[in-house]
Amino acid sequence: MWIKRKPDWNLPESAVTSPEAFRQRRQILKTMAAGPLVAAGSTLWPGAARADYGPPDGDPTHDLYPVERNPAFTVERTKTEREVAATYTNYYEFGSSKTIWPRAQDMEIRPWTVRIDGMVEEERDIDIDDLIRRMALEERIYRLRCVEAWSMVIPWSGFPLKDLVDLARPLSGAKYLRMETFHDPDVARGQRASWYPWPYVEGLTMAEARNELAFMGTGMYGEPMPQQNGSPLRLVAPWKYGFKSIKGIVRITFTGERPATFWEALAPDEYGFWANVNPRVNHPRWSQASEKVLQSTSDIGIFSRPEEVATQPFNGYGEYVADLYAGLEEEYGDRLYR
Repeated sequence: MWIKRKPDWNLPESAVTSPEAFRQRRQILKTMAAGPLVAAGSTLWPGAARADYGPPDGDPTHDLYPVERNPAFTVERTKTEREVAATYTNYYEFGSSKTIWPRAQDMEIRPWTVRIDGMVEEERDIDIDDLIRRMALEERIYRLRCVEAWSMVIPWSGFPLKDLVDLARPLSGAKYLRMETFHDPDVARGQRASWYPWPYVEGLTMAEARNELAFMGTGMYGEPMPQQNGSPLRLVAPWKYGFKSIKGIVRITFTGERPATFWEALAPDEYGFWANVNPRVNHPRWSQASEKVLQSTSDIGIFSRPEEVATQPFNGYGEYVADLYAGLEEEYGDRLYR
């Protein structure tokens, strides 16, 4: 059932980037040390004319797209051009630069199986195409806010995470979802870096996973998801910093204990479990009070001058998620926002 209220973060149809526009972290304590966008702008934006950065040919679910847009989930901000969203990405499995998309094209996304285990009525392996086809897909336009202080607006296709939780039938003692990405160093050469705690792991509380905003992405811009954006299955949690939205998911474990997440294990003083967007809680090395809005290729590179706007608490989604954290600030303090 569609949500009838119009949130303050609702985006109009005119804000969506057309599909035609689409075709076209740093090493942990080095690259980001210079500041959020310095590393990103260290070279001129190369563009994407050298290869196709869209979804792989022959995706078995291509016939499902485009999907119907859910009008409750839009944004009052111009959507990011597809080329930017598809070629300016963080995916450390393939390297620490933003332009890893050519490397990701070698990643095979079929066959692909998602393991559901832990505190559930029945553990199971689900073929990704079976999973996608049994879910009611929809499109949602969300803000994406990176911890590096840049942001985008992206039309995602997928399904509510709550639907997957219901499919898994967790036991009453399950309090968290632990999500794990693929591990294939032969293709994802970033995983050969021994100083990272591979595989990438992220987690949500059960309450967060059941929240209406939590979304499982299977596509973007009206087509199946490209490899570099997390195909064939990724999390989209728009009120949190982007590193929480794990890509290339192969396993979802329901557990009674809070999982140790990738960046928290690597740099606990800088990245925590919660990572809720808050302009009043700075990263230890830069301010989070504002963000660079990336909308077109002119916003990327040495001479770029992207629009800078004030960051909103919970990335503008506080009306729907703030109550999840009521009473937790005394226990976690600023850790709720890193």
